[in-house]
Amino acid sequence: MHADFARQIAQGCVDVAISESRVVGYVVSYPEDSKFSLESVAVLPEYSGRGIGKRLIEHVENTAKNTGCETVELYTNEAMVENISMYPKMGYVEVSRRREDGFNRVFFRKQL
Repeated sequence: MHADFARQIAQGCVDVAISESRVVGYVVSYPEDSKFSLESVAVLPEYSGRGIGKRLIEHVENTAKNTGCETVELYTNEAMVENISMYPKMGYVEVSRRREDGFNRVFFRKQL
């Protein structure tokens, strides 16, 4: 992955989760037309299982609603089986699978 975090931060696309005065997770998202794209979400391994990732995704959904977007869209690598089973539990529907940039990706959408 070759994310330009400095650019994304400057554009206001990055939100962070803080616990005990340290950054423990982040999410990158931005509006695109009538949808909101959730590009990435990550939580430090020692903080996994505490619902931080879920709260970051809910933050994106609330931001999307507040900006008038109708859907949140995301994709994950096909190898990330935990993600593939988690997103439907959060209301996301698988809309396609395809190979992009050398990766097998699974695309999801949530109607807001």
